[in-house]
Amino acid sequence: MTAKIVGVTEHNGLNEDMVGTNRADALPKSWEPQAVEADLYAQWVDKGYFTPKAESDKPPYSIVLPPPNVTGQLHMGHALDHTLIDSIIRRKRMQGYNTLWLPGADHAGIATQTKVEAHLKDTEGKTRWDYDRDDFISKVWEWKEKYGGTIQSQMRAIGDSVDWSRERFTLDDGLSRAVQTIFKQLYDAGLIYRANRLVNWSPVLETAVSDIEVVYKDVEGELVSIRYGSLDDDEPHLVVATTRVETILGDVAIAVHPDDERYADLVGKEFEHPLRPGHTLKVVADDYVDPEFGTGAVKITPAHDPNDYAMGQRHDLDMPTVMDTTGHIAYTDTEFDGMTREEARVAIREALAAQGRVVKEIRPYVHSVGHSERSGEAIEPRLSKQWFVKVEELARMSGDAVREGDTTIHPESLEPRYFDWGDDMHDWCISRQLWWGHRIPIWYGPEDPKTGERDIVCVGPDEKAPEGYEQDPDVLDTWFSSALWPFSTLGWPEDTPDLRAFYPTNVLVTAYDILFFWVARMMMFGTFASTQTPELLGKADGDRPQVPFTDLYLHGLVRDEQGRKMSKSLGNGIDPMDWVRDYGADALRFTLARGANPGVDLPVGDDAAAASRNFATKIYNATKFALMNGAGVAPLPNRDELTDADRWILDRVEEVRQKVDAYLDDFQFAKANELLYHFAWDELCDWYVEIAKAQIPRDGVSAEGRNTQIVLGRVLDVVLRLLHPTMPFVTEVLWKALTGGESLVIANWPTSADTNGGATPDEVAARRIQDADKLITELRRFRADQGVKPSQKVPGRLDFAAADLDNQENLIRNLANIEPPTDDFTESATIEVRLSQATIEVAVDTSGAVDVEAERKRLEKDLAKANKELEQTGKKLANDNFLNKAPAEVVEKIRDRQKVAQEEVERITGRLEGLRK
Repeated sequence: MTAKIVGVTEHNGLNEDMVGTNRADALPKSWEPQAVEADLYAQWVDKGYFTPKAESDKPPYSIVLPPPNVTGQLHMGHALDHTLIDSIIRRKRMQGYNTLWLPGADHAGIATQTKVEAHLKDTEGKTRWDYDRDDFISKVWEWKEKYGGTIQSQMRAIGDSVDWSRERFTLDDGLSRAVQTIFKQLYDAGLIYRANRLVNWSPVLETAVSDIEVVYKDVEGELVSIRYGSLDDDEPHLVVATTRVETILGDVAIAVHPDDERYADLVGKEFEHPLRPGHTLKVVADDYVDPEFGTGAVKITPAHDPNDYAMGQRHDLDMPTVMDTTGHIAYTDTEFDGMTREEARVAIREALAAQGRVVKEIRPYVHSVGHSERSGEAIEPRLSKQWFVKVEELARMSGDAVREGDTTIHPESLEPRYFDWGDDMHDWCISRQLWWGHRIPIWYGPEDPKTGERDIVCVGPDEKAPEGYEQDPDVLDTWFSSALWPFSTLGWPEDTPDLRAFYPTNVLVTAYDILFFWVARMMMFGTFASTQTPELLGKADGDRPQVPFTDLYLHGLVRDEQGRKMSKSLGNGIDPMDWVRDYGADALRFTLARGANPGVDLPVGDDAAAASRNFATKIYNATKFALMNGAGVAPLPNRDELTDADRWILDRVEEVRQKVDAYLDDFQFAKANELLYHFAWDELCDWYVEIAKAQIPRDGVSAEGRNTQIVLGRVLDVVLRLLHPTMPFVTEVLWKALTGGESLVIANWPTSADTNGGATPDEVAARRIQDADKLITELRRFRADQGVKPSQKVPGRLDFAAADLDNQENLIRNLANIEPPTDDFTESATIEVRLSQATIEVAVDTSGAVDVEAERKRLEKDLAKANKELEQTGKKLANDNFLNKAPAEVVEKIRDRQKVAQEEVERITGRLEGLRK
């Protein structure tokens, strides 16, 4: 759908009267972002620029904010996420869309409850078990109200153009109703069930945790080789190496490979458990076992290891749990009951050694162990009765949505990872043994005195549980409620104007590392919900289930300048609020957007932020100069009334505009912003602004000068609008001063009508300006080499006929500071410059502009410095030891330095020779 775009002059009421007046006093002396950003943002919010009307006749465009933890703070990954989303939504708003960027926060079950428990322990010396459930939850709500606003204030500081009037929270009434509804629908469809399965278990938090809450660390453990069976070498026995001696209490079998001839005669035999009399270990054959690794035999503890659990299922083995919820040994009726895992590891090893079963010297062994992200301890795989979502059909629908093109993944290279997930996803454990969160809407009836069974009822949002029934104590995984985010935030399961106007959302922007944990779950629940309520969520083309978003943009992770992951342990993290304070929000945003290539990690450092701050200052100074020289926005003159430079810059800004549009349509933020950076800095500020100085007379405005004021104003107008989505604050201040318009937030996105009117680019003008640029650059270089001061005019004879530059003579003389020759002109040097049409000569007279003796001394000093550099680099490159040990890139840098030094020596020597002559 294409939005109607209103012309800039029509939309903003701009007129030609704005040209030729000095409006620079509307701007502060210099750009100080901290002085204006907060007030500007407050004005935008107060004027309702970010709040769309659902009933608008404009085409809709919507994005939901990936909900941050309610008590969290913005980190650099968030800042990148928010910058890119805001860039998209601001551009679409300027393009005439009815834009909604919906904010909100996630209740973050484990993270928030953990913080509150730690707070209560520190302040009251209590645990959650010292409260009843309702009282503890009240404590969490108090915590949320006190600390839950931090991230919202930070979002305002970086300029997020979200609609605060529609802010949501995953535990608010509407979203809680949505959670109950989807749970009931899934349960009734047979896609939610309860089972005894192996899960990630946190002994500190005493709950199951999701894969994303498990971090893997290399741990120095010990590898112990243990003998099962007879201690007599001539009798049946097996040796197994393990790092988890403490789990031997739960061993039920030993596995070998079915083709391993060493153990073929032992398969099917049983050994007595070395520590639990009356229990036996069966030898089984399983293809999982690697006969080449270790002894080719592995012990099987199904209730405490995921691979063992799978083998236990295949061989129908018992699965005894030997630890309680806190990670202490339990239920074994042995002397080890009550010990921690660490204590039992030592005690059991010693007991086995006393039996003579430790058959090899214990050796250190580094291995990867999963740890709880929230509480820090090693995760214990635990067999536990939990609630699960059956994902096979849901994953198929999600995969089909991408295969059929209903949702497009950017970059396309990440599609295989998405399909790998869908094709090999295990059922999702959704229950958590917490109190903070959405309580599972399952109710249990009284226990049958004969069978011990209890009736189970799933209660929907408009239903009540039968009298005497008790609700399941567990809460749902946080990802369950956030999986509904794209449509629950718009009012589902109610029929709301927002749901009708803004669903499906247009794009989801997030990091690739949560593709499986959140993105995939939204796709599953979104497609499923549309099959349950198609009248609310609609369907995709071909009567397929509707998707929650039509585009999925996956960006990389923000890393430090060395490419390392930011972490507290490394001390290399960067607080985005520090950059806002030191460099301004625009600098933070531009740094991140300029480096945001799809799916690629982004290394950043303070130097990059400082460079972005310098860029904002450059744009500020250029615009202020333009205003001081009467630039403004008005209808463009006829092209035949413009100079070559004017036509060239209009054609160039149109070319840039087209490329930026193409890049942004393809989510190529880095390319778009890199192009804008170089065009704005190199071509507009450093080149055309200089040309404008020459074309706008100081003692009055000629027709040519007035046209240049208009062109300069128009080009700045377009550049500011193109930069606004990434750099909203500085562009807002400058654009309002330049145009007198109300706000860039609601201004129109530029079109060809704002640049060259769709005219065919003037290739002749472009060639002439490029040639003039080259010639001026060479003349300036020559003057610098000769020691001529930049402000010093020197006479010169120019003949441009062969180069087709006759109409550029005034421009070239002004910018190169070359004045026409007088009668006493004496040629002291000739410069040859190869241009596109011909090689031309410029004869200059520098005799009165150079202090020969002073210049000679300066050059001799520079020559000595260059010779020293040449000598030092030569010594390094002649050192075989250096060449053999130094990295290739270091050696290459030394070679580059040597080359530059050699060129300097030759240049300065030639210059000294010229002075002697």
